[in-house]
Amino acid sequence: MPRKSAFANIDLNVRESHEGYNLQTKCASPPGYASMLKQEATWTSTGMSASRPPALTRAKQDQLTAKRKSMAMSIAMKPGQQILMNAFMMYMSGNQLNIWSITITSSAVLSPLAGILSLDRTFGHLEQSSNTSSPGSNAEDILQMPKLLFIALNLVWLALGLYKMSTMRLLPITSADWTHRIVWKDMMETTSIPPDSMIL
Repeated sequence: MPRKSAFANIDLNVRESHEGYNLQTKCASPPGYASMLKQEATWTSTGMSASRPPALTRAKQDQLTAKRKSMAMSIAMKPGQQILMNAFMMYMSGNQLNIWSITITSSAVLSPLAGILSLDRTFGHLEQSSNTSSPGSNAEDILQMPKLLFIALNLVWLALGLYKMSTMRLLPITSADWTHRIVWKDMMETTSIPPDSMIL
């Protein structure tokens, strides 16, 4: 038969009947314990929840807003840092159709599209932190310019990839690419009589 294991329950709470209760009451409180009790009493008297700290001061909110703006601008400038690198790689790959040129061009077209579609997810953590730290501030006004810059840089990156595709003759931009849509006229009847202009 399998052996049963017994677990012992240990109660670490000191009660009045225990020997160390009087000794514990004589010990000094840990640093910051008294101020924490006083702060909790203040929150309780003012009707605030102890789990939620008081509102930040105006100066602190301005500092957090400026830091959030700088973080948003750094995120918005990331596509611009990759445009020059991808432009150089596309220039070095040439106009021939090979694995290297197709890979670089596909990355230049798909990456900005994926960045534009994931706009809310890219700036989502900044919006959540703004609503949490300062509920009164409007996060959309703070992130409006970084979002527009992010979209503009991705569109420039996409235009660069489309131009590379046009140089590789992968886009139907010439009239020869649409010859299959030309409707050829069929002759309904023929004649052996020459026109009047040919009669001497």
